[in-house]
Amino acid sequence: MITRTTQQRDHAIHVALEAARWAPSVHNTQPWSFAVSGDEISLRADVDRKLRMGDASGRELLISCGAALFTIRTALRCEGFEPVVRVLPDPDRPSLLATVTLGEGTEVGDVDEHTRTLGRQIEQRRTHRAGFTDLPLPDKLLDALVREARTEGAKLTPVGSPEAVEIVAALTRAAQATQSADRVLNLEVIRWARPPGSSRGDGVPADAYPRQAPRTDPHFPQRDYAWRHEWGTEGDQGQATATGVVALLTTRGDTREDWIAAGQALQRILLDACAHGVSAAFHTQALEMYHLREFLRQEVCGHEYPQMIMRLGITFDEGASVRRSLPEVLD
Repeated sequence: MITRTTQQRDHAIHVALEAARWAPSVHNTQPWSFAVSGDEISLRADVDRKLRMGDASGRELLISCGAALFTIRTALRCEGFEPVVRVLPDPDRPSLLATVTLGEGTEVGDVDEHTRTLGRQIEQRRTHRAGFTDLPLPDKLLDALVREARTEGAKLTPVGSPEAVEIVAALTRAAQATQSADRVLNLEVIRWARPPGSSRGDGVPADAYPRQAPRTDPHFPQRDYAWRHEWGTEGDQGQATATGVVALLTTRGDTREDWIAAGQALQRILLDACAHGVSAAFHTQALEMYHLREFLRQEVCGHEYPQMIMRLGITFDEGASVRRSLPEVLD
């Protein structure tokens, strides 16, 4: 064990919190806050940022916070500290999702290369909101991503059957059409859409998606963040109409602990994929409707609980992203 100075430990905590800001979250709501006490970081749910219509249970909020938790763990390891994590440590404080304490110190030069690789992707990773190129993903990479999910207690299943892919796409289309007709749900999505030139540090920027995305086959609709506005970028998507690899992230249970575990698995997958030039597009519409999610669980997911639907592929477009400053997320 390496004894580290207070200055080194404070620096590691600062680096971890800066990194946590870049975790993915539903609609880029960034539904988290952090507090520091000595060597301990507290991760808290910011319920004011919860989607009260689309995410009444808080499942997507906790998945988002789970992604932030994995980011903290990775950043601390890159700084030479082994994080000691307690998930949902206090039943009387449901918004306290986890505490992370700096454990044993190691030589920074001894940090394994895989952890370093994941750490380098934290600020590089971007959510994609269109089709992909037709470049195939290596089977070895997909196998590696499956192992990454398993490490965090979740299961990633690439959907190989064209029939199953069409089922997932059809459910996504049905959910998107239903939600688009719901004025309250539309207003909730619009709340997190950033118009061009906005100085906000959260939400989905207008240059983070194409103005008119070419349809994939089968078609996986995106959220309508522009909503009757001519927002979005021209991009260079041209012929990027491939669906990519459809994958389902599932857990055996469906508790708050499972949701946080799914978020940690998701971020591990995304960082490893990013390191190999692979991006992800998310489609959570069907998972926000109980009957469609239950159909997926029973008919497609082998009775495991679907926590995320994504498409993985290669794109040469770099979507924009924004984050709140560290003082804004510190309590």
